[in-house]
Amino acid sequence: MIVQRTLHITYIMLMSMTRWFCHLTGLFIFAVGVFAEETLPGISVTTDRPDALYHVGETVRFRIQIRQPAPRPEGIPKIHWRISRDGASPEKSGIACLDGDFLELSATSDTPGFVRCDAMVTFFADTPAEKNKTSMASAAAGFDPAKITPSMSVPDDFDAFWNEKKAALLKIPVKASLTPVTIDGASDIEAFDVQVPCVGAPVSGYFVRPAVASPRGLPAILIVHGAGVRSSDLDSAVKWARRGLLALNINAHGLPNGRPDSFYADKARDELANYRTRGCQDRESMYFLGMFLRVLRALDFLAMQPEWDGRRLLVVGGSQGGAQAVVAAGLDKRVSFISAAVPALADCTGVLAGKPKSWPYFIASEEIDTPEMQSTIQAVRYYDIMNFATRAKAKAVFSVGFIDETCPPSCVYAVFNNYAGEKQMFNDVRSGHKSSPDSVKFRESVLDEYINGSR
Repeated sequence: MIVQRTLHITYIMLMSMTRWFCHLTGLFIFAVGVFAEETLPGISVTTDRPDALYHVGETVRFRIQIRQPAPRPEGIPKIHWRISRDGASPEKSGIACLDGDFLELSATSDTPGFVRCDAMVTFFADTPAEKNKTSMASAAAGFDPAKITPSMSVPDDFDAFWNEKKAALLKIPVKASLTPVTIDGASDIEAFDVQVPCVGAPVSGYFVRPAVASPRGLPAILIVHGAGVRSSDLDSAVKWARRGLLALNINAHGLPNGRPDSFYADKARDELANYRTRGCQDRESMYFLGMFLRVLRALDFLAMQPEWDGRRLLVVGGSQGGAQAVVAAGLDKRVSFISAAVPALADCTGVLAGKPKSWPYFIASEEIDTPEMQSTIQAVRYYDIMNFATRAKAKAVFSVGFIDETCPPSCVYAVFNNYAGEKQMFNDVRSGHKSSPDSVKFRESVLDEYINGSR
């Protein structure tokens, strides 16, 4: 069943030392960068509350302001603006002439969700030899985000499907191949390139452990990757091992590690091009099936290490890696803690209920009536992390970017609200898909508290 929701927005123009005119336009679309307020000087958009949180029915006031040190445009600047539901419709847009300090746009919502304001201004060059400069910025407000619900329910045979896949995985012996990796001057740790048989491509990663450890004395951590094609990250595993953990960093595709960058670039252009939607019309052929099974097999490997304490098994990742962390918690009860930053594969069917499209963009709303898209809608439900979240019991820390266009906040909150274990959320109010330093610090502090508090 698809849960339909509507978000009614009202608009009020408020002026402070501002002469303006407003002309409604059609859809006005532009790309918005991460940390827009700092990295795109010249214009800023902010909410009237620092935490950007509101109750349904309350009003948010977006302030659009031209900032220094960017040069002010000649004449009266024209602000192009758009207000929308988390980047999706319904929306309203216009152009306002600003000759004062700022422009305010107000909106409200009568359902839980996010309201977003995007703005753009062009600074015209002083001479024909110079280029005009366009500055863009955004802000978003959350309306009772803890009450956002998933767009579709968990499939009735969700558990049966994944139990069948786990049973097939168990038939493959966990016979890991470990090749020592030399790290100059690193007498305190031992590092290995590890390959573990799995369904399809193997688990491929770097395993690093403290050189001296007692049996059943250490926590273990699995680090999983975001989207893209790259080698496993040795430095990441080394960092965690030096903090006293058994650490395994795996690449997402089961590729050999430590090859030249050109090797992975060629894979990304060729056999792994558009892997994100490969096989998406059939749950049996979905590309993410192999990726998720490699996560489970990597956990098998860590759990077999004699130094693992048998209690603390952590999984951390961001975006696609955040999705893998949630899947790990949903499918493997040994997992005790996850960190999922701006997780992908979140409410993949949300676009059917008026939410924005979410990576990996399985569903194109304008094509949902085709047989192919109907097959996709059913298949992706078995890979949507909001469904794995309902089975999870591990402690968890999440983060969400309020202006994230890759993994929109309304989709991430659908996962978070579905998550059955003890959980915390960091609202990265001014961030897109890249985590702010404050978000990283918060998630690391929660993780450290878990490790140190559960000894």
